[in-house]
Amino acid sequence: MSFLLGVAIFVVALLISVMLHEAGHFATAKLFGMKVTQFFVGFGQTIWSTKKGETEYGIKAIPAGGFNKIVGMTELDEVDPADEPRSFRRQAGWKRIVVLAAGSFMHFVLALFLLFVVAAGIGLETISSTTTIGAIEACVPKNVNSSCVSGDPSSPAKKAGLRAGDKIVSISGVPVHNSWNEMGKAIRSLTPGEPATVVVERNGHLVTLHPSFARLDGKGTYLGVAPQTTFKRSGPVSAVSYAAREWWTMVAGSAQVAANLPKAVPHLFTDLFSRNRASTPGGQVTGLVGAGDVTGQVVAAHIGWQPKADLVLLIIASLNIFVGLFNLLPLLPMDGGHIAVVIYERVRAWLARLRGRPDPGPANYRGLIPVSVGVFALLVGVSLLLIVADIVNPIHIQ
Repeated sequence: MSFLLGVAIFVVALLISVMLHEAGHFATAKLFGMKVTQFFVGFGQTIWSTKKGETEYGIKAIPAGGFNKIVGMTELDEVDPADEPRSFRRQAGWKRIVVLAAGSFMHFVLALFLLFVVAAGIGLETISSTTTIGAIEACVPKNVNSSCVSGDPSSPAKKAGLRAGDKIVSISGVPVHNSWNEMGKAIRSLTPGEPATVVVERNGHLVTLHPSFARLDGKGTYLGVAPQTTFKRSGPVSAVSYAAREWWTMVAGSAQVAANLPKAVPHLFTDLFSRNRASTPGGQVTGLVGAGDVTGQVVAAHIGWQPKADLVLLIIASLNIFVGLFNLLPLLPMDGGHIAVVIYERVRAWLARLRGRPDPGPANYRGLIPVSVGVFALLVGVSLLLIVADIVNPIHIQ
């Protein structure tokens, strides 16, 4: 039930993002006096609609996007002569660019807001420096970047009976109660596979345990314990600073994910991709199904409400940043493609003016239709490929 709740949260968040995207186009178009005849969420058959003024608002059957219908988006559109002065194509270039970019702008603003909520409303996770155990790892994974999968051996801590809340006092006679880093050094000095003595303080009593430490590729000697964490809310200034830094980090990450997409395609359906996505080229690439699946897993995980809320909001913020950037790519039929056409028109008009020639007028959209159709078909194909990959090789979080 918790998993389904997480998926539902993701779907609702996605619909809200779509509505805000379209609201950005709608509000700026209205601001500049353009005529907007439709504002719909979804595609396909109309489920509900109502008309207010000159605009019809409604919901379509397929919740996979949304649209505004602004009169005269291109020279191919037929427009009533009375509406021509208010058509999109008759507006100044900068106004058209603002309207086209407003959708992505709303994604970016929403992401910044969610990141601010993470810092100021929920709190940022801080790792305790004490040797009190916060969680016991379930297994010894293939390497430091892998998640637990069926067949992985149980972690030494789990086998030995260590518990969350235990405070490690000494390891093989070496006192380690001062800090988690001190304890880590003591663990790494041991030889994997050999029994050791671990003394913990549990409910005011000292308890001696005898785990056999394992070896974890990329980390060395491994016990399988995680430190305690606390959540601290930030003040408004610190929260804004955190949101800005994290926003930029997500922008860079989104660009990297997009760049890795071609590398990921050959591995999407391999066994390696399923077992260890982190070390596979393009392993972070996923579609909407995968993002919804991860959100469901986070909500269903046996962790506190604060880490759940933080992770869900970070997923939604990251999704909005990726969609906002992707939508600005200079490829039709995306908004970035239309922006590129407007810029091309204005540069061409400027060059003509320098040579004393008349404005060449609008770009030939009819000639761009094959390009637009080709890009659209490619995007649909890649989306379907990622959906199938997310079903065949789903993401598993620890």
